[in-house]
Amino acid sequence: MGNIFAYSIEDRLYLNITNRCPNRCVFCIRHNERGVGYDLWLDREPSVEEVLAAAGDVSAYREVVFCGYGEPLLRWEVVVGVARALKERFGVPIRINTNGLAEAVLGQPILPHLAGLVDVISISLNAADAAMYDRLCHSELGPEAYPALLRFIRDSKLYIPRVIVSVVAIPNFDPEPARRLARELGVELRIRPYQTE
Repeated sequence: MGNIFAYSIEDRLYLNITNRCPNRCVFCIRHNERGVGYDLWLDREPSVEEVLAAAGDVSAYREVVFCGYGEPLLRWEVVVGVARALKERFGVPIRINTNGLAEAVLGQPILPHLAGLVDVISISLNAADAAMYDRLCHSELGPEAYPALLRFIRDSKLYIPRVIVSVVAIPNFDPEPARRLARELGVELRIRPYQTE
């Protein structure tokens, strides 16, 4: 395993800090042989210092994104430590890509620790109702997952300036229910392409 803790795509730097995830989504890029062009499987999880060393000078990047093959907020202390250091040294915009379930999995509030450090949070909504979410995401939290996700989305607006929810355009996808829900939640919606190769 390569243990890639930082990787770049175009003008963004991505930080890969865990492979752990409470979901097994049917469309997850982890199951896609092509992936993102990097081997992001880890045989160990990096420390704050190791992530910062892998990131290096980030001043040339448009933003730094916590996003790998796992749920970054399961290691929220590392996210906070790295984000704080990068903000202090470079003032770079910080985004987190999350499934929104780490607070429920860990049983503790995480969002207050992100205030002032994270500029954008992109949360995988994936479905406009609990039944479809369960069919697509197979969360280890079971029926508790979707209500926990919606709660996390609402709470995110209290701490993070820009909140985006995303859904994957699976076959026969109808975007309207997701658009309505995003409007009700008062957040932006991004529709991600479905990758099958």
